[in-house]
Amino acid sequence: MKKILIATEKPFAPAAVDGIKNVFAEAGYEVTLLEKYTDPADLLKAVADVDGLIIRSDKVTADVIKAAAKLKIVVRAGAGYDNVDLEACTAKGIVAMNTPGQNSNAVAELAFGMMLYNARNAFNGTSGNELRDKKIGIHAYGNVGKFVANIAKGFGMHVYAHDPFVKKEEIDGDEVIPVDTVEELYETCQYISLHIPANEKTKKSIGYDLLKTMPKGGTLVNTARKEVIDEEGLLEIMAERDDIKYLSDLAPDCKDEMLEKYAGRVVFTAKKMGAQTSEANINAGLAAAKQIVKFLEEGDNTFQVNR
Repeated sequence: MKKILIATEKPFAPAAVDGIKNVFAEAGYEVTLLEKYTDPADLLKAVADVDGLIIRSDKVTADVIKAAAKLKIVVRAGAGYDNVDLEACTAKGIVAMNTPGQNSNAVAELAFGMMLYNARNAFNGTSGNELRDKKIGIHAYGNVGKFVANIAKGFGMHVYAHDPFVKKEEIDGDEVIPVDTVEELYETCQYISLHIPANEKTKKSIGYDLLKTMPKGGTLVNTARKEVIDEEGLLEIMAERDDIKYLSDLAPDCKDEMLEKYAGRVVFTAKKMGAQTSEANINAGLAAAKQIVKFLEEGDNTFQVNR
């Protein structure tokens, strides 16, 4: 009997766990839960004899891979997968997957929640601003970016997007204006919704030089990764221009300084909350379970992120 481990320091919702268990029960698999663990050694022990692994924000390091003698597949329930050592997986012949698109609407709605909260001055009773007729630039037009575009159009915003990996015709077909360069996107739009991954090319790529070109009231909304922000450059432009705002789903390392100096111009969630909805929780968990079954039974590696 194949054995699957669900290792979640931040557990899935009970309904998601029940759904995942049902998927594996139908396949005849055994399921083990490791929830709310605080010692990485617990994961090393639990993964020793499993064929498949589902995680959320948990770290699958080279040590985890080394301890997983039978592991064939690991699925990160979510879009990002920088918490998985892909090289270690590949070296041992383990398939690594994510579940793209399952959290997209939740992330997009959070972006607008932060935008509205900030535009209306944290609902403190004073006069704020409207989103309608403002220009929003989507930096990376993937699954989340497309949901952001749909919501933005509902608000009556003018929507622009830049993504070198998406054809202009596809962007234009969604009634979104394609932009050739990152620089043009930031120069044009009062709001920027950031969705780039964190990798060697993008880390610290968003900083002073881009933000200084934004129109008056420029607002950067980051529901991607904090690593893509050049925090020194961010602090520099915040000091230089009192109209620039920064809203993030993950507080920067300079959080305390920003809150002290720029209260009212920054919004940070208590923890990364983009996928923190019941719907996204269930969707990502079920997708992860189904992908494992399809891979182990049929060899389907559609969502593989390592090669």
